[in-house]
Amino acid sequence: MSDRPTAELALLEAMIGAAVEAGRAAHEIYRGDFDVQHKADHSPVTAADHAAEAIILERLAHAAPAVPIVAEEEVAAGRLPAIGDEFFLVDPLDGTKEFVQKRGEFTVNIALIRGGSPVLGVVYAPVNSMLYVGDVAAGSAFRSNQRTDSNETAPREPIRVRAVPSSGVTVVISRSHATPETESYLANYAVAERVSVGSSLKFCLVAAGAADLYPRLGPTMEWDTAAGQAVLVAAGGSVLAPGGAPLRYGKPGLRNSFFIASGLLNPVPLAARPAPLRTS
Repeated sequence: MSDRPTAELALLEAMIGAAVEAGRAAHEIYRGDFDVQHKADHSPVTAADHAAEAIILERLAHAAPAVPIVAEEEVAAGRLPAIGDEFFLVDPLDGTKEFVQKRGEFTVNIALIRGGSPVLGVVYAPVNSMLYVGDVAAGSAFRSNQRTDSNETAPREPIRVRAVPSSGVTVVISRSHATPETESYLANYAVAERVSVGSSLKFCLVAAGAADLYPRLGPTMEWDTAAGQAVLVAAGGSVLAPGGAPLRYGKPGLRNSFFIASGLLNPVPLAARPAPLRTS
């Protein structure tokens, strides 16, 4: 990423620092006892969601004070800023159900959107210490083993999507949101292996060459997917909406259509359909 403008690199490093600090706070709460509340849409929320988001908001406001921040818990509280061509999308704790059930498969997601597309993305999974970062314009993505109990910057390993194995594709599917539509769609492929995992780690597994396909035929919000999409696209993959166009951001209501995320696989397209309402 050394060819990128200094200001862009500094912003990306600020996003990384915010995600790691937020992940550290969430991990501390995860290791103890915590209460679970429910929002108006019945989705769970904990002190970790709020603590992580507060850290990210402060860090991003310092790094890029002119850029609006759309953050999940802020939106849930009725605070949605006016957004234009450029804004941040933040999910302070993606995979709250995995957090509550102590599965560990939750992430901190931060993305920068420009012109409707994610251009920078950071996904941090504090329990397994995995950090994934994507710079789309540079076509560069990396991962590192960034521990929550260390302030040292861990070595960074470039990642790239893999060639499709002749033995069949490895599919990552949502642990909490499998649907009959997903099963129907997978009938189009020779599936060699299925991996169930929570949060935006599904994008990251495809980006790192550990899987080939992630179909999501169920509802998501933009903050659920933007950072993971940036990592995957920077690693050479794609995230396509119905009709075959890249999944876009800044949509009314911030709701996503169904989508297909893949590496070098040429995915079977989804038929055009309206964006679903969020149900969980």
